[in-house]
Amino acid sequence: MFRQNSSPLKSAQQGVVLIEAMIAILIFSIGVLGIVGMQANMVKNTSDAKFRADASDIAQQRIGQIWADPDPTRPGYVSFAESGTSISSALPNGTRTTTQSGVQFTVTVNWQEPGGDPHSYTAIANIAGG
Repeated sequence: MFRQNSSPLKSAQQGVVLIEAMIAILIFSIGVLGIVGMQANMVKNTSDAKFRADASDIAQQRIGQIWADPDPTRPGYVSFAESGTSISSALPNGTRTTTQSGVQFTVTVNWQEPGGDPHSYTAIANIAGG
C-alpha cells in the first residue's frame, strides 16, 4: 500500500492562523481608532455649536432690551452703546459690543475657546422709537 507523508504540507501551514489573527486584530484596531476620532470630532463640533447658539441668544437679548426702551427722547433714557463688555460668564473670553447708527443697532459678540480660534457673531436690527 502507498503511504502519504503529510509532514511537508503541515509545516507549510504552520503560523498562517496566527498571521491571519494578527491582521484581523490590526484591521479591528484601525476601525476602533477611527470611531474614537470621529467621536472626539463630534464632541468638539457640538461644543462649537453650543457657543454659537449662546452668542446668538446674547445678541438677541440685547436687541430685546433695546426694543423694550428705544426712545432716546424719553427722560431717563439709558444709552445702549457699549464697547467690549465682558460676558465671560456665558462664553469663554466673551465680549459684547453694541453700536448705533441712526435707528440701526449692531450687536457683536466675540469669544475664543482656550487654544482655539477667535469667533464672532453679529446681529443687526433697525429699531425706531415710538
